[in-house]
Amino acid sequence: MKLIRFGAPGKEKPGIIDEQNQWLDASAVAGDFTPEFFEGDGLKKLRNWYNEPSDEKKVADASQRLGPPVAGTGKIVCVGLNYADHAKEGGMDIPQEPILFFKATSAIVGPNDDMIIPKGSKKSDWEVELAVVIGTKASYVSEETAMNYVAGYCVHNDYSERSFQLERGGQWVKGKSCDTFAPIGPWLVTKDEIDDVDNLGLWLKVNGEMKQDGNTSDLIFGIPFLVSYISNFMTLHPGDIISTGTPAGVGLGFNPPQYLNPGDEVELGIDNLGSMKQQIHEYGS
Repeated sequence: MKLIRFGAPGKEKPGIIDEQNQWLDASAVAGDFTPEFFEGDGLKKLRNWYNEPSDEKKVADASQRLGPPVAGTGKIVCVGLNYADHAKEGGMDIPQEPILFFKATSAIVGPNDDMIIPKGSKKSDWEVELAVVIGTKASYVSEETAMNYVAGYCVHNDYSERSFQLERGGQWVKGKSCDTFAPIGPWLVTKDEIDDVDNLGLWLKVNGEMKQDGNTSDLIFGIPFLVSYISNFMTLHPGDIISTGTPAGVGLGFNPPQYLNPGDEVELGIDNLGSMKQQIHEYGS
């Protein structure tokens, strides 16, 4: 299934994209795609509703804004330097264990919402990433059973302000958590729809020019390992997101570095997970 949330910010309705690419309003069976929805066996109920032969399913206007496909995410756990080519372009060693950091959930926006360059920023950067959405509470889970706790996948642009991240001391979170720095979507694709999550192409363009062109086969730490590993340090709750890292081609890695400017357009996508596009604006404009 492809789960969507559509409508104005803060007023999104839940829905499904059907086989004809129609948007079906799922409000009748799901109040919203919240942690409580996933915890309460919501995906199974939603699938049963979708598979029931009925002419009463309401088709929604597909010209509406798409919101983030999950509501009420408790935390975004990001994995740094999880592609060898990205570590190399940054002049950093390949990590022996996953590098973890948090991204504030206040950064979450819809997949095609504007990205706002934060006040004082000179080095706002892009990062296409595969996002894993947790569907079941996970604590101290094994790598062998880890996928049982995954609901599905999304595209995430892990926008990063490099001077905040690397030049202002402390942890990376300051450069990762600015408002609008976590567009997620365009939909949540349930894990049964993806034959091989370890072989998905992911790409990103700035103003139509390809900057990142990678594949999840190059992940240093794969999805089952990451779910298991992180669950040994913190409980993962339904609706939580693990952002699994970005391949080479970020602005910081160019010589000289390239960063985003007002008026730029960023487009990105992942095989079978859809694509999204953000317009870049200056703070206060």
